[in-house]
Amino acid sequence: MAKIFPTRPCHAYNLLSPFSGTICSTSRPFSLPSQPLLTPRPHSRPPPRRKKWFPFRALESSAEAMEDNEVAEDVVDGAPPSASSSSLEANRVGLGGDDGDHAMGEFDLKFDWWKNFVVRLRLLIALPWQRVKKGSVLTMKLRGQVSDQLTIRFGSGLSLPQICENFIKAAYDPRISGIYLHIEQLSCGWGKIEEIRRHIINFKKSGKFIIGYTPVCGEKEYYLASACGETYVPPSAYVSLYGLAVQASFLRGIFDKVGIIPEIQRIGKYKSIGEQLSSKSMSKENCEMLTSLLDNIYGNWLDAIALTQGKTSEEVEDFINSGVYQVDRLKEEGWITNILYDDEVISMLKERLGLEEKKKLPMVDYRMYSRVRKWTLGLEGAGPQIAIIRASGSISRTRGTLSLPGSGIISEELIEKIRTVRDSEKYKAVVLRIDSPGGDALASDLMWREIKLLSACKPVIASMSDVAASGGYYMAMAAGAIVAEKLTVTGSIGVVTGRFSLKGLYESIGFNKEVISRGKYAELNVADQRPLRPDEAELFAKSAQNAYKQFRDKAALSRSMTIDQMEEVAQGRVWSGKDAASRGLVDAIGGFSRAVAIAKQMAAIPQDGQVQLVELSRQSPSLPAILSSIGSSILGLDRTVKEVLQDVKLSGAVQARIDGILLERLGGGTDNHPIFALIKDCLSSF
Repeated sequence: MAKIFPTRPCHAYNLLSPFSGTICSTSRPFSLPSQPLLTPRPHSRPPPRRKKWFPFRALESSAEAMEDNEVAEDVVDGAPPSASSSSLEANRVGLGGDDGDHAMGEFDLKFDWWKNFVVRLRLLIALPWQRVKKGSVLTMKLRGQVSDQLTIRFGSGLSLPQICENFIKAAYDPRISGIYLHIEQLSCGWGKIEEIRRHIINFKKSGKFIIGYTPVCGEKEYYLASACGETYVPPSAYVSLYGLAVQASFLRGIFDKVGIIPEIQRIGKYKSIGEQLSSKSMSKENCEMLTSLLDNIYGNWLDAIALTQGKTSEEVEDFINSGVYQVDRLKEEGWITNILYDDEVISMLKERLGLEEKKKLPMVDYRMYSRVRKWTLGLEGAGPQIAIIRASGSISRTRGTLSLPGSGIISEELIEKIRTVRDSEKYKAVVLRIDSPGGDALASDLMWREIKLLSACKPVIASMSDVAASGGYYMAMAAGAIVAEKLTVTGSIGVVTGRFSLKGLYESIGFNKEVISRGKYAELNVADQRPLRPDEAELFAKSAQNAYKQFRDKAALSRSMTIDQMEEVAQGRVWSGKDAASRGLVDAIGGFSRAVAIAKQMAAIPQDGQVQLVELSRQSPSLPAILSSIGSSILGLDRTVKEVLQDVKLSGAVQARIDGILLERLGGGTDNHPIFALIKDCLSSF
């Protein structure tokens, strides 16, 4: 659905939504910011420096080599990129070599007698809420939204960092015998799915069992469950393995009927978000972009399932094309281990662990196990500190009065964290974790500047999650290196800005608006009762072109490309992480662990040395945050409330909320008994 608040026309550059299509998705909000882009007064520039590069190429997390990526060795801050392709090539150095030359960050399970001895001593003195019964099974329910932020103690919902950390801790914890993983309908992107799947595969290296139980089985859910090795579903499971599809919605036909004329400036032929407002059908460029993304995701899905099931990609595709919804067929043709109810799986686990049928299976849930410290298990020591700064959500400059904690990236707050890290000598490197489709262009540029200054002082690695596009990529390109998942949505180096002419609507409802102004272009942002005059439209277009030029030129400088080379990959086009790596927009393929490994490499920290990962973006358990979390536990309306408050905050501007961000599925849902869920949450928090 689109909500239009025709109160004040918007003249702002939006770096928010990178494209207009969705793959197996519902909607995320797209908003045209109400403030114009301003060119910030430049800080005093640091002295020219030689940019530090590191020897690796874009590689798959599986350590299979991709095409070599090259970067320029000599880049001076503030210097324009070379206009000569030959001179650029002369300054480039290969980052190739065999796989052993690169910091991969692969999971390497190591046990030695001294470490085991120390860990057992620490377990003896562990605090009560960190105690786990020996032989316990870790149970985690993956369902609905998965945040890239750490959650507060009383918070609800799933946190990707805590999910991944639990897998690592469980692999080392002598008290954990295995993992029982409930996988239900997920509504996160494929980047997070890939990260979780990697940790499932890594956990299996410990020799402990991991069992997937999937009552709702779609493509994402089966993608995770198949990695477990053992997969069970109940007889009445909802199975829908039909493949992936692209959808895009267009509102121009509705606008024509009600007398609204959208006046959109999209700089970049692939910048498709404005197309939803101004067109009635999909453009050739948008179709090309979405088709490429879909092929990447679908091809990766087929290959991964084929590998885990011991089949060919063609066999997997033939199976999907037959229309899979029968649970019995999954069992008969070997796609799952067996058909069992939850209690039957638990009985099976009791038998596997040698427990009597009458005894209760010792289990520890995700929330409780998240309190077990890595230090207790010998996974963290007193080594060098690496700062972790997380940036999730849409980008804005200031937090509104009604904004809830964790409701996006607030540039002034993030800049404060960046400056704190820059001024501190205790942090040897920084990992900037980005999960953002973009937003306000000025806010993005201000953060870019601060990240650039930070990277002049110490290594900064950008680690991309589901989405790091438009303003999200703007932030990342200031880092010394960029790491993305194969299916991260990134790029979208382009600009879109717009306003609405409501003349026809006003006439149809008998509404009249008159404006008195001084200055040739004074009515540009207020006169929504008429279309733009030719001279106003020209100024509107030039202003948007100028914003695009700034974005493109900084991207070219950051990635050591000429303007022409950057134009080939810019134009508002969205890329998968894998395609972005082969085109020089991303340096390496991998997850958060690889970003940490590269940070250690650039900071001259031994790869086998322990480091302290210091989270600077952890939400403080303030009273509003606790009440918000409790409210979401009661009613399951956390996301809806945030969106309503955001509507109120932005009600002074024209706002369009459209099906925009790719790679989300209809999912989530709340507990059937919300009051019981609240009681359970409260009890499990003490």
